[in-house]
Amino acid sequence: MSKGFLVSLEGPEGAGKTSVLEALLPILEEKGVEVLTTREPGGVLIGEKIRQVILDPSHTQMDPKTELLLYIASRRQHLVEKVLPALEAGKLVIMDRFIDSSVAYQGFGRGLDIDAIDWLNRFATDGLKPDLTLYFDIEVEEGLARIAANSDREVNRLDLEGLDLHKKVRQGYLSLLDKEGNRIAKIDASLPLDQVVETTKAVLFDRMGLAK
Repeated sequence: MSKGFLVSLEGPEGAGKTSVLEALLPILEEKGVEVLTTREPGGVLIGEKIRQVILDPSHTQMDPKTELLLYIASRRQHLVEKVLPALEAGKLVIMDRFIDSSVAYQGFGRGLDIDAIDWLNRFATDGLKPDLTLYFDIEVEEGLARIAANSDREVNRLDLEGLDLHKKVRQGYLSLLDKEGNRIAKIDASLPLDQVVETTKAVLFDRMGLAK
């Protein structure tokens, strides 16, 4: 049993997860919370190399099952090398994407079998799930418009997908929210950043038992 607290950040493209996290970190540090932030795919050397393969805009011929298995491989390495040791050390671990991304993107988005994805997730994580998942919800068109307006953000292979896939991904997240509402908290990411940060802080502090 881990001693730390695991939080995953999820949402469609352009939901602003990174901006919210950057604003939250100083607040958590002021509270004396020891935080490790990391991302999927990536987080460790092997994971980052797999990330480069997955998100390379030139890899448009990648089969959906290949894509899924690469994500799963990166997830396993990242977990054993970085996430689990941090949890055992009692840290708050905040992950930018985790198991729900595979269900939303490869399951709903690509049309792969959800049961197979659930099995692969359990296989890769030994059944570990986040203590809390913060789902940043935004209309697909608005999220993609944010990406187009942000010249500093990397444009990866998934950003180049058609609108239909991104809409399926959002529906996947909403389906997960209906199914696992106790674990997943919905945040309205269309609001101004300061309001999104305050809402996220309130939910996180409540779940962790931190004084506001």
